[in-house]
Amino acid sequence: LGAYDALQVDLYDHEAAAPVLDSPDFYADCRNALTDDGCLTVNLFGRDASYEQSLQSLCAAFGDDAVWAFKPTREGNTVVLAQRTPSRPTRLQLLARAEVVQERWGLPAVKWMKLFKPVA
Repeated sequence: LGAYDALQVDLYDHEAAAPVLDSPDFYADCRNALTDDGCLTVNLFGRDASYEQSLQSLCAAFGDDAVWAFKPTREGNTVVLAQRTPSRPTRLQLLARAEVVQERWGLPAVKWMKLFKPVA
């Protein structure tokens, strides 16, 4: 079992044309590095042709029910989260967690809730 609670991976090189590290094997290695409650986050170009392939690779390594994504920004960036151990909290539970984040750190987490959903 892995040792990390969180991995934030930049998949792109200096040209940012397409993800350089993007295979199911790479994502499986990431999953293996996580603790049971661990999460991986990656930034993908949500309007790019490689986006669906990246999601398929993530789902192959983590499972369809373990992958969540934000809506793409105007620029096309999409943050994707993959859980080592899938969970499906209700919207009400997520809202309660978002309220804590917002109150504790002043981040607009409640607003983010409108943009965040499971991939599958």
